[in-house]
Amino acid sequence: MTLRGRLTAAFLVVVLGPVLLGAFFVASTVTAVDRSRSTERLAVAASTVRTSVDALCQQLRATADAVALTGDPAVAAAQLVGRGLAAAVLVTDVNGRVTYASPDAPPTPWRDCSEPATASSGPVRALAARVDRRDPAGALLGTVAAAHLVDPAFVARLAAVTGVAVTLLDGGASAARFTHTTESREGRDAVLAAAGATSGERVTESTKGRYVRRIGPSVGQPLPLVLSVPSERPPMLHVTLAGVVVLAGLLAVFTAWRLARVTTRPLAELAGAVDRVAHGDLTARVPVRSHDELGRLAAAFNRMTRETGSYVAALTSSRDQLRGHLAVLGDTLASTHDLQRILRVILHSAIAATGARAGAVLLVEAGGLLVAQCSEGLDGRWPAGDPDGSQGLRVPVGVGVVGAVAATGEPQRGRMEPADAPSGEPRCRTYVAVPFATPGGATTSVPGGERSLDEAGAPAAALGVLALYDRVGAAEFDDDDLDTLRTFAGHAAVAVENVRVHEEAQRLSLTDPLTGLWNYRYLRESIRREVERASRFGRMLSVLALDLDRFKDVNDTYGHAAGDTVLAEFARRVRGEIREVDLAFRQGGEEFVLLLPETDSRGAAIVAERLGAAVRETPIAVEAYAGPIVVTVSVGIAVYPDHGSTGREVLEAADDALYAAKAAGRDTYRVAEARPDVPTREIPVPAGAVSPPDGLPRAGRPVQVPREPGGHARSESAAGVPESNRSGPAHARPDPADEPAATAADAARAGPDVAWPGPGGGASSGPHPPRQSRGR
Repeated sequence: MTLRGRLTAAFLVVVLGPVLLGAFFVASTVTAVDRSRSTERLAVAASTVRTSVDALCQQLRATADAVALTGDPAVAAAQLVGRGLAAAVLVTDVNGRVTYASPDAPPTPWRDCSEPATASSGPVRALAARVDRRDPAGALLGTVAAAHLVDPAFVARLAAVTGVAVTLLDGGASAARFTHTTESREGRDAVLAAAGATSGERVTESTKGRYVRRIGPSVGQPLPLVLSVPSERPPMLHVTLAGVVVLAGLLAVFTAWRLARVTTRPLAELAGAVDRVAHGDLTARVPVRSHDELGRLAAAFNRMTRETGSYVAALTSSRDQLRGHLAVLGDTLASTHDLQRILRVILHSAIAATGARAGAVLLVEAGGLLVAQCSEGLDGRWPAGDPDGSQGLRVPVGVGVVGAVAATGEPQRGRMEPADAPSGEPRCRTYVAVPFATPGGATTSVPGGERSLDEAGAPAAALGVLALYDRVGAAEFDDDDLDTLRTFAGHAAVAVENVRVHEEAQRLSLTDPLTGLWNYRYLRESIRREVERASRFGRMLSVLALDLDRFKDVNDTYGHAAGDTVLAEFARRVRGEIREVDLAFRQGGEEFVLLLPETDSRGAAIVAERLGAAVRETPIAVEAYAGPIVVTVSVGIAVYPDHGSTGREVLEAADDALYAAKAAGRDTYRVAEARPDVPTREIPVPAGAVSPPDGLPRAGRPVQVPREPGGHARSESAAGVPESNRSGPAHARPDPADEPAATAADAARAGPDVAWPGPGGGASSGPHPPRQSRGR
């Protein structure tokens, strides 16, 4: 779309938008007011109908009572009918035989006032009220029914009283047929169709512009009636509004076209000149027709074309340099997550851009120490005690030039005599050092440039320092070099931050966001790795399947927010009951899994008992609820290799044991049954005066170990081992000296987030601070 078309469309939107909104508002407001008033009229009419029918029923009930209390019902009935209190009176005995009926009585059955009609009741011919007739002793003599004729005159009186059109339906529920109506002939079918399409006493609108409401039949008002009132909307309202909108649109189109044509003519000339410049004609000029904004734009364009010509030669000469920078940028982008490679590219580009002879990129590590991640040209610049730089560039924060830059966050440049080089830094004559911090924060102006600020407004801690030494030609680094180096330092900050974000994303992909435990994805990898490790070193691995009992009731009773609180608190208690080498996972929903390396069924049972007690004995407090929530946990235990030869088999055995715990009444644990078809293998244990420090079996001379039925090794020690040395817990942390040499390689393969047994091992139940191991 051209600019003229866009301007025209914008003007039409600005002009026609309010017109359309106003028309829509008027139409909707009139319709809403009309519906509200009609609904109110129908509500008043429905109340009037109920009152009138109820009054008629009370009158008929009084008439029937008067006849029932007289000794001669025929005479009393004739008098009351003659006075117009009822259209007919019917007297029956206890057997239902008619003993008296008024002449010209309407056909029966009559519709009783006290009972609602049903869909198959048929047309209503008369309303009746029935009372029992008894003798002075209270014995039942029969019934007396007083009736009032329901005819067109009765319906007309209801319409006159209520002020609306009334239709008496032919049946209790269907609106397909009617008995009497005051509706006009042309609107009758539309009213009946609208009444049949609605249920209850809701108000609906017919196709003929009338609002319709059904009432009854119900107790006290047994007549199936349809009430309707005409709509009060002005005729041809929508047609009138549409005509106004069309007329306003035509006028707006003409005005917008004229304004757009006048406005876009100078812009069209400018666009033509731009096209000529784009095709290489730098002599193109735009006529300046006025001194307004468009005239100033044309003059500025003419100046720009003249100055552009002078830049073409300079741009041509710097083309090769631009290609080199693009190659560096492509190399950097290709190394997004390789921090060392990115930093090397940045350092090399900074040295080439500033003409430095040497340089280094240092990052702040734990303990406040700046360590060089990459360097170039530092050979022969080290003190006499370290001529080859074997110690590397390692400077404490706050010490020397680069240490001061990292501590203060302010760049530095200047000259330095080689003999005055700070300890630990290379010798140089000129230097420039720029810090870099986490990107994205605010900045403040400082002497020599800008400084990053953190979220609180305080100076941001430096991530590292980019330092260059000895500019070519022995000249001192200037402010342009400082600005260039600050740009490369910003790239280094972005690279470090991207790598950290990538590592954090990898960690988050393996954890459950609600509980902080490892997720099911990491469970599959961990159980495979732990089974392989247990098989390699001849150890046991216990798998505990945990499930919160009746957790669905917690969600249904207190809500899912309370359920999430219970799950998070349960995970916290689980982490408090396991060791650092143990792994805790959230398998899904309220199901959890624990992997206990080097643990037999006895130690796993102790853990299950402690978990059950930790959950059972302390109810979980949930905010916004008066009392704490009491939950329990069922646990299924399986041990490798007793209950499975693969991780999947052991996990399935733990699930079967969990089902057994559920079947046993919940709030308990069960150990999986040993596989009868898998032969067990005795693990030889060396016979000696004392058992190993961790109480675990070691390879050696074969020693027969007594076993219980089912293939489980009894907890008693082997022959020749003193009783006093059997006190070590079955679920204790192993001694690091007893770990095979392959453990380090396994840990390296497993990744940095996996905690292996040994000193300083991190907690394995998720990204939480390390805890002290607890005995079983």
